Amino acid sequence: MEQVFLNGEIIEAQTAHIPVTDSSFLYGIGLFETMRAVGGRVFRLADHLARLNASAKALAIRNRYSETDITVAIDALLEANTLTDARLRLSLSNGPIQSDGAPSSNLLITAASYTPYPKEYYGKGVRVILTDYRQNPKDPFAGHKTTCYGPRLMALRDAHEKLAAEALWFTTENALAEGCLSTVFLVRQGTLYTPPLSTPVLNGIARKTVLDIAAKENLPVAEQLLQIDDVLKAEEVFLTNVIMQVLPVVAVEAHTVAEGKPGPLTCRLMACYEQELKSV
Repeated sequence: MEQVFLNGEIIEAQTAHIPVTDSSFLYGIGLFETMRAVGGRVFRLADHLARLNASAKALAIRNRYSETDITVAIDALLEANTLTDARLRLSLSNGPIQSDGAPSSNLLITAASYTPYPKEYYGKGVRVILTDYRQNPKDPFAGHKTTCYGPRLMALRDAHEKLAAEALWFTTENALAEGCLSTVFLVRQGTLYTPPLSTPVLNGIARKTVLDIAAKENLPVAEQLLQIDDVLKAEEVFLTNVIMQVLPVVAVEAHTVAEGKPGPLTCRLMACYEQELKSV
């Protein structure tokens, strides 16, 4: 039976429950982290927890568990489910709001076998579309990985219905932001381009990994505001998140990126990212 960690205990998933008055269920006020375990250890766990705590502080979501508590809980959960290579999800909410206004947080961690994206996505690349939805820089949730995720899933569903792997978001000011589930990188004349965090975009863990790799490989990087013309003029485009890793994009809507196949710098970063995973 699948085991989960809920509020200090590892229990069977079927018996786990949270109150119907939970703030995340009622109002979408919560945070989550999707993590990758390799060989029984979580890739860049410290970065995930730093992002979680920063967002919790910014959005007044109480986290009563220390990084050590969560690390111990994840180790125990992987062991309980006999998993080494896994996809984990950590969900944190303020729980039900008490009559005195004091929050009582809920922390849920789940683990499942890691299932990669299809191999052909990496060999041939994928197509993405542009969503008509817009990312609002004035939204207090922007740049945070919150459980208010419906619009992202709607845009992703539209992409899948159009036989695309992802949908790219732009801000209300028409700046390139991110994918529904991913960070966007462009390549032009050997330089990596990606929107700055202030766009705002999520401080992605895979994004940080790619930037660290670029520094090690002496690859020039520019974090700057980008427009649709930058996307269409790019020699290479790729997406990142901790599950997809580095995913090449060969078409944006009906536009073919360069020669319509994964570019050399993207392939180089794909290999470097794999090496980073092996070092966990």
